[in-house]
Amino acid sequence: MYVAFSASLLASGSGTIGPFNTQTNLVFRYVFSNIGNAYNPNTGFFIAPVRGAYHFEFHVYGPGDPSHASGAVLFKNRERVCIAYEHQSSGGVKSSNGATLLLEVGDVVFLRLWENSKIHDNSNHHSTFSGHLLFTM
Repeated sequence: MYVAFSASLLASGSGTIGPFNTQTNLVFRYVFSNIGNAYNPNTGFFIAPVRGAYHFEFHVYGPGDPSHASGAVLFKNRERVCIAYEHQSSGGVKSSNGATLLLEVGDVVFLRLWENSKIHDNSNHHSTFSGHLLFTM
């Protein structure tokens, strides 16, 4: 079985999401590839179709802002796995992270915007979320 996806935040145009006073689910709407259709660009959820080891990575771009950082958290079901976070007062800022996870059929992996932070994207696709099945188990 082949499972892989890659998507950027905005379907078109340019824009910034956030800040919000609570963590907010991110939906990556511009799909580069979605082999196996396990990623849903309407919900932002990747749902594991088979038990196996999967690798995920995400890149978060934000406008420099003295009051708000740029950050996102990778979740497996309701469990926080890791965060990409960066803060600088001007210019642009980009952070990234990733993890290899053992998933059972139906496990859900998604990103949330870190509270009080921003994420930006445009036609250059700075903010992305990708994942793929390494092997079944």
